[in-house]
Amino acid sequence: TSVAANYRAACLAQSRAGFTAKLSIVLEEADESVFWLEFIIDENLVEKERVINLLDEANELVSIFYASRKTAKK
Repeated sequence: TSVAANYRAACLAQSRAGFTAKLSIVLEEADESVFWLEFIIDENLVEKERVINLLDEANELVSIFYASRKTAKK
């Protein structure tokens, strides 16, 4: 949820620099989600099959936010 909330804040940024800064926070939060999903798998806290789709989606979001930030910086 912090990814979504921070993305919403980025969309309301009043400047390109503000958008880029807020998008960096979104990227950090999404990457943290990837970390925790990998941790869950590595520590066998949940069966990998139950988490792998979430991990794939989280990685896709990280890629999207990274590309968006890169574009916004141009």
